[in-house]
Amino acid sequence: MSFLKRLFGGGGESAGAEPAVAAEAEHKGFTIRATPFKEGGQFQTCGVVAKEIGGVVKEHKFIRADRFATMDDAIQVSLSKGRQLIDEQGDRLFS
Repeated sequence: MSFLKRLFGGGGESAGAEPAVAAEAEHKGFTIRATPFKEGGQFQTCGVVAKEIGGVVKEHKFIRADRFATMDDAIQVSLSKGRQLIDEQGDRLFS
């Protein structure tokens, strides 16, 4: 029954809730917030890259298919993916 509830929006761990910030890091003037969440018994890679541009804080949210058995592993990969996005795209993340 809980499967049907989640399928049709009737509840679940992550129903409409923003993932909690598990760790934060700075990289090249950007802030990376790791926000992994539990999905299918594992922790999914998720995060936010933010930067203040012209007095306005811009954010880019990302979710990856990578899942891990421990929250610590998901946090480390989320921070790493955030750094990779910054290195590859820089301010273009927000356009």
